[in-house]
Amino acid sequence: MEAAFFDLDKTVISRSSTLALSRPLYRAGMVSRGQLLRGAYAQLVYLLVGADEGKMERLKEGMLQLTKGWDRAQVERLVEDVILEVIDPYVYAEALDLMELHRSEGRRIYIVSSSPEEVVRPLARHFGVSGVIATRAAIGADGRYTGELEYYAYGEEKAAAVRAVAHRVGIDLARSFAYSDSVTDLPLLGAVGHPVAVNPDKELRRVAEEQGWPIRDFHRPVRMRTRLASAVPGPRASVTAALAAAGVAAVLIWVVLRSRAAGRRAASSS
Repeated sequence: MEAAFFDLDKTVISRSSTLALSRPLYRAGMVSRGQLLRGAYAQLVYLLVGADEGKMERLKEGMLQLTKGWDRAQVERLVEDVILEVIDPYVYAEALDLMELHRSEGRRIYIVSSSPEEVVRPLARHFGVSGVIATRAAIGADGRYTGELEYYAYGEEKAAAVRAVAHRVGIDLARSFAYSDSVTDLPLLGAVGHPVAVNPDKELRRVAEEQGWPIRDFHRPVRMRTRLASAVPGPRASVTAALAAAGVAAVLIWVVLRSRAAGRRAASSS
C-alpha cells in the first residue's frame, strides 16, 4: 500500500489555516480587536517570509495563551460553521488535482499539519482524505483548553507520526509521497521515497535542489466549495457565517480605515 502525505498551510491552502480564523473568532467575542490586528499582521508576515522554527514557536505559544480557558465544544462548532467561508478561495487547484491523481492510483491521502486538529479535521473531510495528523491541545475535565499541548505535530514529530501510521496500516513509505513548503518539514520529506517541495521557502528550495527533489509552484487558487462539490465526494459542513473572512490585506485595511473613519467622525462632531 502507498500513500501521499500533504502539509496543509501554503501547500494545500495559500494561507495559515489557524490565523485565518481570527476574524470569525473576533465576531464571536473570543478575541479582541487588538488580537485581530496582530493576527492579520502575523498572517501577512507568514505569507511574505514563511515560518521558521522561531516564528512557529512564537505562534504556538501565542495560540496556547490565547485559547486558554476556551470551551472546546464552542470552538468546534464555530470552526464547522465558518471553515469553508474562511478558506474559500484559498485552496490550490494543483493540490486538489494531485490528491485526485494519487487517489485514482490507489494511494491513501493524509493531511499532516502543525495546525490544531479542530481546524484540520473539518477541512480534511472535504478533501476526502484517509486520515489526519495534527496538533492536539490539552483539554481539562471541564472541557476547556488548559493552555498546554498534548501533542505538537512539528518537525521530527511529523515524521514519527507518519512512520507510526505506516506501520499500523501497512504503508510502504519508500513508495510513498510527501509534499511541503517548509524547511521545518525536512524530517517528513525524508521519511518517504518521493519527497516534493511545494512553494518552498528559501532553505527548503536549496535543499531540494541539492537533493534533486522535484519542486512544484502552486499558484492557482480555486473556490473550494464549487470545486469540492463536483470533484470530491463526502459530507459538507454547515456554512452559516454571514460574511467570509477576506484576504489578510483586506482585514488589515478594514481595521485601519474603520479606525480612521471613526477618528474623522469624532473630530467633525467636536
